[in-house]
Amino acid sequence: METSPTRPTHAAHATEEPAQVRIERHYPVAPEKVWRAWTDPQVMSQWFGAGMNGPGATVEIDLQVGGSFRIAFPGPNGESHEARGVYQEVMAPERLVFSWFWKSTPERVSRISIDLKRVAAGCDLSFVHDRFFDDQARINHERGWQPFFEKLGEFLNHIEQEA
Repeated sequence: METSPTRPTHAAHATEEPAQVRIERHYPVAPEKVWRAWTDPQVMSQWFGAGMNGPGATVEIDLQVGGSFRIAFPGPNGESHEARGVYQEVMAPERLVFSWFWKSTPERVSRISIDLKRVAAGCDLSFVHDRFFDDQARINHERGWQPFFEKLGEFLNHIEQEA
């Protein structure tokens, strides 16, 4: 049976990379500082959401495998958002894996993996958000994560200058 080059077969589709958001960043700080930015509620509240330019997030973290988190934060237009999840891997300061879902759609659980690698000039971060409900959810998260990583970079640069 021939297949058309413009229409992939089901088998070809099944071997494609699953839809994911992948973000790679370099920060000129130690991995421990980036780890703390993701795992210390007081530190995370300073950059997540509006963060340094307005009211920060309310963050609750039980940092252990099976522990949960809750992050409530204002959006750019003042709307309220709340994300929750459960930690699946906690390997300080190298790897953090957790589920992610919105309070408004708790049945749509995705996964976030954060890997930190010490390099000569600081820390390389690899962020992967996958297992989305549908492609529109992936697109929305890809767009949504970009300003958060900008704020994280600004925050880390700010604390490094103060040190």
